[in-house]
Amino acid sequence: MSSTPPDSPDNHQQPRRRHQWFSDLRLALMLLTRLPMPRVNDAAGDVAHAAWVFPVVGILVGLGGGTIFFIGNRIGLGISTAALLAIGAQVLLTGALHEDGLADTADGFGGGHSRDRKLEIMRDSRIGTYGVIALLVALSLRFSALQELASNLLSVSDELDETISHTGAVIVALVASAALSRAAMVVTWYLLPPARQDGLAAGSGAVPLGSALAALILAVAIAFLLLPGMAFLFALGAVAVLALGMAYLAYRQIGGHTGDVLGAVQQVTEIAALLAISAATVPV
Repeated sequence: MSSTPPDSPDNHQQPRRRHQWFSDLRLALMLLTRLPMPRVNDAAGDVAHAAWVFPVVGILVGLGGGTIFFIGNRIGLGISTAALLAIGAQVLLTGALHEDGLADTADGFGGGHSRDRKLEIMRDSRIGTYGVIALLVALSLRFSALQELASNLLSVSDELDETISHTGAVIVALVASAALSRAAMVVTWYLLPPARQDGLAAGSGAVPLGSALAALILAVAIAFLLLPGMAFLFALGAVAVLALGMAYLAYRQIGGHTGDVLGAVQQVTEIAALLAISAATVPV
């Protein structure tokens, strides 16, 4: 009977892979959330390499919002109130990082007349008219999608009717959209060069092809497992179209990506996924 020697390379590789997995997750949580994490000494390339695990962070953020919705629903709050609290919980978990990126991107793309001016506006910490309008529209669409999913007790198949409640449908939608939208960030990061040579995105390095593919496969698998039938196809198609559209827009506007652009991509694709899931549903 054969066995692996104690000093076999395989025995050393497994703990190393586990350590790398947890290191990547911790780094991604530090970057994308406000959860308390022990500090790590990361190199620029480590952040880009850890991008493959972004969809897992999306699961945690989606579950955070879904849990608040579930609790609100259980204690007798109305669907509208529970939906607003769920969105608020997600914003708190991420520190409004992506919402800030959406606002800055809207201000820069809408208010600047040249590439340099757009980048200058995006770096300004003050929020302008375009940013305010973008945030209002984004938050309103997220709220409307969640409210519609819950209040109409919608589903896309008889199997879903039997296995999931309106509360469960909201949780599933939040988790799937959060995972897909964070994979969209990674793919956009991979496809576009940095628009400026300084800043968070440029300093984080280039995403390796393997990390981009891993993030994409992971997010698609999560959505496939959670979303039935047409909801999966609608959400995947909507995220793909909007992510590529945002990447093209960013390239035309400023010649590449910034941290704000990646945040805007997350917001736009998450909203697209939520609306697609809602559109794929049929009243019971």
